[in-house]
Amino acid sequence: MAAESGDKWILTVTAQTPTNIAVIKYWGKRHEELILPINDSISVTLDPDHLCTTTSVAVSPAFTHDRMWLNGKEVSLSGDRFQNCLRELRSRASDVEDEKKGIKISKKDWEKLRLHIVSFNNFPTAAGLASSAAGLACLVFSLANLMNVKEDHSKLSAIARQGSGSACRSLFGGFAKWIMGKEENGSDSIAVQLADEKHWDDLVIIIAVVSSRQKETSSTSGMRDTVETSMLLQHRAKEVVPKRVKQMEEAIEKRDFPSFARLACADSNQFHAVCLDTLPPIFYMNDTSHKIISCVEKWNRHEGTPQVLFSSFVFATVLFKSII
Repeated sequence: MAAESGDKWILTVTAQTPTNIAVIKYWGKRHEELILPINDSISVTLDPDHLCTTTSVAVSPAFTHDRMWLNGKEVSLSGDRFQNCLRELRSRASDVEDEKKGIKISKKDWEKLRLHIVSFNNFPTAAGLASSAAGLACLVFSLANLMNVKEDHSKLSAIARQGSGSACRSLFGGFAKWIMGKEENGSDSIAVQLADEKHWDDLVIIIAVVSSRQKETSSTSGMRDTVETSMLLQHRAKEVVPKRVKQMEEAIEKRDFPSFARLACADSNQFHAVCLDTLPPIFYMNDTSHKIISCVEKWNRHEGTPQVLFSSFVFATVLFKSII
C-alpha cells in the first residue's frame, strides 16, 4: 500500500509470520557468522492466529536512517544479523512502481533509501517460543514483498537463516525441514516444506508457558559453549540425528502419531542432556516443566501407547495430541 505524507511519499507492507516448534532440534553451529547448523532439524509451524509476529515495514525518502521498534521499544539495527539480512535483501531488490501514487523506485535506489520497521510478538519474547525465528522470518518476508524480491521461499529462507537459524523454517506452514547443507558459503543450507498445514489437521498443540522471563543463557552463547565442550553433541549430530530425521519424515508422511511422539520426546530429552553435558551446564527447564513431562510419561505408560507428546524448550513445554 502506498500513501502520501506531505510532499513525501511512503510505501508500506505488513505481514504476519507464525513461530515454529522443533520436534527434531537444531542446537549447535558449524559456522557462527553464516549460522550453519551441525545437523538437520524438523519443525511444526503453529497457527498464526494464535502465536505470530506482525511486522510493518516502510520506506520513504523522508527517512534519514534505518530504524526498528520491537513490542513498542526501539531496538538497534546495528547488529551483524540484521545487517546481513538487510544487505542480502537490498542486493536482490527489483524495481517497484505504484502508478496511482506516482511512486517509482528503481533497483539501485534501494541501496540509499532507509527503512522503518515496527514488529510485535503476541507471545513472550526470549522464553523459548522461537520469538527471534518468527521475528526474523517476518522481517525478511515483509521486506522481500516491499522490495519486490523475486525469490521463492526456500531462497528467502537462506536469508532469514542469517538473522536467526530457526527463522528459515517459519517461512513455511505445516511441517518444515532445515537442511544443514554442505557448502561452505551456506548456499544449500535452506528450509523446505515437508507437508502443508492441512496434512495433519487433527494434530492439537498446547503451549504451556511455565515462565515468561528471559532465559539466563542465550541460545547463541549456549550453542557456542555446547559445541566447544560437549562430546555428546558430536555423537548426536553424527550418529543420532541423521537416522532420527528420516524416521520423523516417515512418521509425518504417514501421520503415525506413536512414532512421531516417541521421536519428538526422545529428541527433546537428548537436547536437554546435551545442554547438561555443556561446561558450564545449561539449565533450560524448571520444576514445572519436569512435572508436566512426568505426567505425560505416566499417562502414556498407563495407556500402553503414546497419547500425548512433549517437546520442552526454555520456559515452555509444548504438548501434541492427535484427536483421532
